[in-house]
Amino acid sequence: MILNNFLNLLKKIPIDLGQANTNTNLRTTTKGKLIALNLVPEGVGKTALDVGCREGHQSKWLEHKGYQVTSIDQEKVYEQCQIVDINDGLPFVDNSFDLIWCSEVIEHLINPVKTIEEFERVLKPGGKMILTTPNSYFILMNILHLFGLSPQKLQNIDHKQFFHFKDIKILFPEAKIYGFFPYFLCRFKITSLVGLLSPTFVIEKAKKAIPN
Repeated sequence: MILNNFLNLLKKIPIDLGQANTNTNLRTTTKGKLIALNLVPEGVGKTALDVGCREGHQSKWLEHKGYQVTSIDQEKVYEQCQIVDINDGLPFVDNSFDLIWCSEVIEHLINPVKTIEEFERVLKPGGKMILTTPNSYFILMNILHLFGLSPQKLQNIDHKQFFHFKDIKILFPEAKIYGFFPYFLCRFKITSLVGLLSPTFVIEKAKKAIPN
């Protein structure tokens, strides 16, 4: 009971440690999320898939960028959401989308390799996928590990994957990987020491265009 109360208190602290904060407004404005949003190209005349849309905040943001957005999730929280369990694959034809947005989802998956293959399948040549996911082994997390607080205890009970930087490199060998540091006040995007310093992985993966 004491441990659970302590963990719940940590999640309410208004510092930016990725998506752990239970406050919805803070979750949608974390530095990791902002870095990812800044990677999204203009979308006039283009299509986007919002994977795990939840309340639809990013779906609406993508629409403002000009995208025609398809929003999916396992449950219908957002009125425009289509119910899809991505563990079973995606119900879309090949080369359907110019952009795949997937924030704080792949850590919940049974088989992220299979899902990423599905993302690649439905992404158009020249398109881009942008993902965020927790870094379970950044420096502060490693310190907590010394006190017996494993990622399984610290993170969402629904998480099935606990990613290290090397895991992300295996899943996305050709992707650009960003993070941020420090965790409050002025936070900066970083491209070095992401695995050590950043609580969030921001992943940018482009699909090769078909040569003319």
